[in-house]
Amino acid sequence: MNKGAFCFIACLWVTVSSAATENDTVYTPVVLWHGMGDTCCYPFSIGGLKSNIEKALPGIYVVSLKIGKNIVQDLENGYFMHPNKQVEFVCDQIKANSLLAEGFNAVGFSQGSQFLRALVQRCPEAKMKKLITLGGQHQGVYGLPDCAGLNSNTCDYIRRMLNHAAYYGFVQNNLVQATYWHDPLNEDMYKKYSTFLSDINNELSINDTYRERLINLDKFAMVKFLNDTVVQPVESEWFGFYEPGQAKIVMDLRSSAIYEQDRLGLKQLDEQGKLDFIEVEGDHLQFSWPWFKKNIVDTYLSD
Repeated sequence: MNKGAFCFIACLWVTVSSAATENDTVYTPVVLWHGMGDTCCYPFSIGGLKSNIEKALPGIYVVSLKIGKNIVQDLENGYFMHPNKQVEFVCDQIKANSLLAEGFNAVGFSQGSQFLRALVQRCPEAKMKKLITLGGQHQGVYGLPDCAGLNSNTCDYIRRMLNHAAYYGFVQNNLVQATYWHDPLNEDMYKKYSTFLSDINNELSINDTYRERLINLDKFAMVKFLNDTVVQPVESEWFGFYEPGQAKIVMDLRSSAIYEQDRLGLKQLDEQGKLDFIEVEGDHLQFSWPWFKKNIVDTYLSD
């Protein structure tokens, strides 16, 4: 989501230098997927973060995904290109990139988080090793309190569409955010008519392939922003959500049916010590480069 897209400016306040002139370490490639309202390559957001990772880990290959032919399309597609098509588009990019053929780690930002998860579930050529998500909406959202910095008229229009018509076919097909709208007051409608999130969360039936591919991850780490004003409820960033039938009481992942029934293999990942929960102070995607380097680069990307 865009509120955090421009918070990556903080990442550029610190200059990263190589600790040695020679480095024989061969790092696993990294794939980045930006959030709504951002693009692959803005130097003050994902583009700058990509550059900093490359400086911190000399020689590493980093891909910041561009969904479309140019930055303008990339930005627009974050709102209007159905996630199923986006995942197919990225799957084709992965297939065509020989440098990713032996595997890669992936970092998702906001809605890019659940899109990367769908990629590993649906794309056999995407040999993902570690999945790190920051501010993702793994159980969807119910509410859009801060509409990613759009002008007020557009933001109000999106809110109205989601609140009153999220599960209409034309809305699902034409507004990305509707595809991960999760109405706890209408669980049956969500499960039946969500054209993206319900599927990748195995809501109506168990897709064993989805489950097995997640279990095969070496690590699945989720970052929650404690003061998030974009994702509602914020617990969705750790796979938590409202108890069905109301929108006040929130269940954490381990209390939910998706965990207890192990529909996605998350319980198995947890029991194997491969599921990490990370929290950070700040609003949506607000973090500094030193924090990101210590908690993400050094912890998950440096091997």
